[in-house]
Amino acid sequence: MPKEGKTKRAPKVDVVTRDFTINLHKRLHGVGFKRRAPRAVKEVKKFAKQVMGTSDVRIDTTLNKFLWSKGVRNVPYRVRVRFARKVNEDEEADEKLYTLATHVEVATFKGLETATVDESTAEAEE
Repeated sequence: MPKEGKTKRAPKVDVVTRDFTINLHKRLHGVGFKRRAPRAVKEVKKFAKQVMGTSDVRIDTTLNKFLWSKGVRNVPYRVRVRFARKVNEDEEADEKLYTLATHVEVATFKGLETATVDESTAEAEE
């Protein structure tokens, strides 16, 4: 029996900041050399859209530079990303919220888990 229709998940309404580790290596497996870095940017956006629940995802320049740091072919295997769900200031915007993705530098990825970041500490680090 087919389902009657999937109910669409309502977008999240609260402003929150979280840190994630994204394994780009498995997401870029089988992608041609000249498409790897552009695909990495798309995969980060896709991941942010999935976990934060907003269709408007903006990539910070530091994250973009990190993804492209080793060239178009040799994208880093993992990246630590801070997703901040923020209120959209534009009145004509379709959505009330957007997600800003920024790079978080870490020495090693061992033992890191998804963490919710307090907004006051997040702004102090930047």
